[in-house]
Amino acid sequence: MSEFNNVTIIKKANVYFDGKVVSRTVRFADGSTKSLGYMMPGEYNFDTQAAEVMEILAGELDVLLPGKEQWQAIKGGESFNVPANSNFKLKVQQATDYCCAYLD
Repeated sequence: MSEFNNVTIIKKANVYFDGKVVSRTVRFADGSTKSLGYMMPGEYNFDTQAAEVMEILAGELDVLLPGKEQWQAIKGGESFNVPANSNFKLKVQQATDYCCAYLD
């Protein structure tokens, strides 16, 4: 899906890691939430409460998912799942555009 229709967008940006990761929250009529964001190259450590599907729209990164010992390379057009109540690490190789879906 290349666009979202009939949504509410929260104007205030979510800013992390001194502005190197920025996103905006999108709310859908059914109550579901996604965030659209952009990450600059760097290493990041995220905590999550809800399960997530992280769709990489453009860019390249490596992800270390919970319980894994090896980093996984991800590029534009690919996605990965993060379990609820966990921590994951990213090594962003190049500026990366993403869409994160939060699951119940």
